[in-house]
Amino acid sequence: MSARALARFALLCVAGAVAAVLAGAGQWLILLLGLAGLALAGAGLWWALAHRGLARLCGALLAIGAPIGVLVLYAVSGLWVVAVAAVAAWTTAVACARSALRRLRSPHGMRHRSARPFRRAVLIMNPRSGGGKVGQFGLVERAEALGARVILLDLDAAPDPVALARQAVAEGADLLGAAGGDGTQALVASVAAEHGLPFVVVAAGTRNHFAMDLGLDRDDPAKSLDALTDGVELRVDLGEVGGLPFVNTASFGTYAQIVQSPEYRDAKAATALEQLPDLLTGDAAAALTARTDDEVVEAPQAVLVSNNPYARADPLGVGRRPRLDSGSLGVIAVRVESAARAAELALLGERASGITSLTSRRVVIESDDALIPVAVDGEALTLPSPVVCRVRPGVLRVRVPRHRPGAPYIAPSVDWRRVVRLAFDRTPDPREKEPGAQR
Repeated sequence: MSARALARFALLCVAGAVAAVLAGAGQWLILLLGLAGLALAGAGLWWALAHRGLARLCGALLAIGAPIGVLVLYAVSGLWVVAVAAVAAWTTAVACARSALRRLRSPHGMRHRSARPFRRAVLIMNPRSGGGKVGQFGLVERAEALGARVILLDLDAAPDPVALARQAVAEGADLLGAAGGDGTQALVASVAAEHGLPFVVVAAGTRNHFAMDLGLDRDDPAKSLDALTDGVELRVDLGEVGGLPFVNTASFGTYAQIVQSPEYRDAKAATALEQLPDLLTGDAAAALTARTDDEVVEAPQAVLVSNNPYARADPLGVGRRPRLDSGSLGVIAVRVESAARAAELALLGERASGITSLTSRRVVIESDDALIPVAVDGEALTLPSPVVCRVRPGVLRVRVPRHRPGAPYIAPSVDWRRVVRLAFDRTPDPREKEPGAQR
């Protein structure tokens, strides 16, 4: 279907959802209770996170009980058919609208070029990363069989990956690589960028966000090593926070405060629940200010600065960056200071007033405190205020396997005004693809 046809079908589905709701208009109060239940669940979650003791227990019960109560009410009243029809129509409308907007964009995958053979490749591997993936997948043996030299980090001796990478370059390395999480990747990648050398990412960490957005196989890290013998090269951006490199994110505020705790590594949920009440109510967290190229965000509770923007700013969604070469930072700031704001967030998601989503080449984080807690690619640090984040466009030459799974598509947010214009404007959109064009 063309973009215009999809837009029209999306609006037709919206009309169907409205018709389904009107069909149960005789019991409009019960229908409204469905939205109220969702709002109450959001408020309950806020109380559960921002309070302790009895208030936390009541909030948790409300967050669980409100949706269940609505489902029971709909079933008893006979409105479940109306609810299912309305939800199905709305879900279809959103899917068609996203597909229509996607078709307006030309294919924009990151450009690659052929990779030259290496003479002396050096890979730095973290043997404990990802629960020991280096050993589980035989990465040392596989890399050495392909002609690379492997340096295993001695974690008991507090190794410095940057120093090891620079030493390897001084000894003649013409390709660097890292097997580990995003933190290890960023440190070695900064040396590769400094010397203009190609860099190989081996997805041996826990989450491997950088590897995912490069389209690598995260289930089998050994396949990342195919880049050594049959690879292509991408030019991607590298982020900097306070002069330190990052490939994924630099986080400020609530999350950054929590990961500073020594107990966080062994008891993430318990540590977060213990600290969140003081952080969310402002008793323990210093007020932040985020300054971008065009805007100033006052007193956010959390700020996420990403090396290239995420497809969506939904704090509850699956984060992914469609590109790593846009030359800009993504900025997502969150401010939810009350149960009412939490209810709004539950109803509106990323369109809630407490969510701010921006792009910028430079971001400055300021605080009244001399030091600001920062989580850089998941690693806890403190940096002197103000902290400057910037992007270094195209400085990193990443070598990836020619044949790789590719990154999963994350649909963008739906702009219904664009959908309406597309559906009713008879003037052909010059951005719309010709029939048969590659999707």
